Amino acid sequence: MINAGLVATLPTSTDAVPYVVNHRLLQRGDTAVRVRDLRSGVETRFPAPWPRDFGTLTLSPDGDVMVFAGVHALRAVDTTGAVRWELQHGCWSAAECAEDHTSYSEYADDHYHSHADKGSVAYAADGKTLWAHIRNRPGAEAEEEWLVLDPADGTVLARYATGTIGSSFHTPHPDPAYMGLTVGEGDEDSPAFWGHWDGENLSVHRLDEEVLLAASPSGDRLLATDPGQWSLYLRSTADATELGRLDADDAVPSLDGDRVGWDYEAAFPSDETAVVGTEGDYPEPRHWCLDPTTMSVRAQVAYPFPIAGPPRPAGPGQWLTSSADGTAIHLWTLA
Repeated sequence: MINAGLVATLPTSTDAVPYVVNHRLLQRGDTAVRVRDLRSGVETRFPAPWPRDFGTLTLSPDGDVMVFAGVHALRAVDTTGAVRWELQHGCWSAAECAEDHTSYSEYADDHYHSHADKGSVAYAADGKTLWAHIRNRPGAEAEEEWLVLDPADGTVLARYATGTIGSSFHTPHPDPAYMGLTVGEGDEDSPAFWGHWDGENLSVHRLDEEVLLAASPSGDRLLATDPGQWSLYLRSTADATELGRLDADDAVPSLDGDRVGWDYEAAFPSDETAVVGTEGDYPEPRHWCLDPTTMSVRAQVAYPFPIAGPPRPAGPGQWLTSSADGTAIHLWTLA
């Protein structure tokens, strides 16, 4: 066993899963997003343009702009709720709707729109570009695209047709030129994309049947798993070349003879250590300290009290878990 050292416990007030972006804890409600700076303790709020079931969001590195990726548009707002810019796109409820929406009010009470697929958005590390996965309007050449945007006004700098149909999430990288995207298209089909923007050209590596988890703090390596959660993969971030892999069945003992599978979330607190979980463990989740240089499990992580959920990124040197009752998160480091 390797002991986890408790850094802080922070109360949570919404049903949405809280997460950390650039040393800030984000808690999404239906009418507002609470942002707590983990270094200063200062808390701010961003009015939300639509309820939390209608999309995803991200926060700028400076903490002054929130970008909401909604059913019909990307919208950037400041802490007063003032709109910096908006980029309208096709409806994410395309299976049920081919309308060219201009406002959330057009579908606010519709069940299918509240259960639509969800695009995603993420800032580059330096905040100078914004990456977004959107669905295009009916009749467009590409059904879904990955965009590189100017975050000042939403101008599209580059486009890449993903050839996908599904919800997504981004995997940030410490080098602002790189970004990861995973699109979920079903249990056995979940392509990932590793993008590089040099200021003029966008190049993308497609990784079939892969789910990106986290990048190392130095940015040299990338951790991923597959949709079936059989193996962990270590990749070079320069060109997405596979550097190693670790099968769950070989690395982790099973419980009651059940198959072991890796979680879809993980943390990479240092270049020498990743913290990964195994799915379906009962009565408590099991987390493992991984040596990425050898792709081997060092030991199970021991917590001083019960926790819930997978390990999630919380910045260099740390990761976070939820409390067993869902009312708080805990920040951890290796003791």
